[in-house]
Amino acid sequence: MTVTRTRRDRRGRGIRGLKYPPFHPSYRTRKELFDEAVVTYVARLEMTWGRELRGTEFAVEEVPPSDPSPWERGGITLGRYFPAVSGQASRIVIYRRPVEARAEGREELAAIIRDVIVDNIAFMLSKAPHEIDGDYQS
Repeated sequence: MTVTRTRRDRRGRGIRGLKYPPFHPSYRTRKELFDEAVVTYVARLEMTWGRELRGTEFAVEEVPPSDPSPWERGGITLGRYFPAVSGQASRIVIYRRPVEARAEGREELAAIIRDVIVDNIAFMLSKAPHEIDGDYQS
């Protein structure tokens, strides 16, 4: 009598492991997709505004700190601009969770990311958001 081993576990639920292989597009997490959308848009802006954005850092954080900045009024902020101080580069931070909570799909998520970045760059450069990107939608 020979016992044949199958690739199933003893309760017949199938193979345990990854649902998708690491090279498959579905393998990426929401965080990775969000980071990729930010990097893609910033790279697009740097083609036009590269000289003005030189030295500016872009970052993604999960949620904003619980204490709002003095100039922020009510509501949850989607992003912040931190000016250069004592040798540190200026920084624009986008908060992933509040942005994702407002988006209903990937296209809307990309539009919100674009608007948050454009708002902060416009504030940093003292320009109107429509000068930075004509697709801006307040």
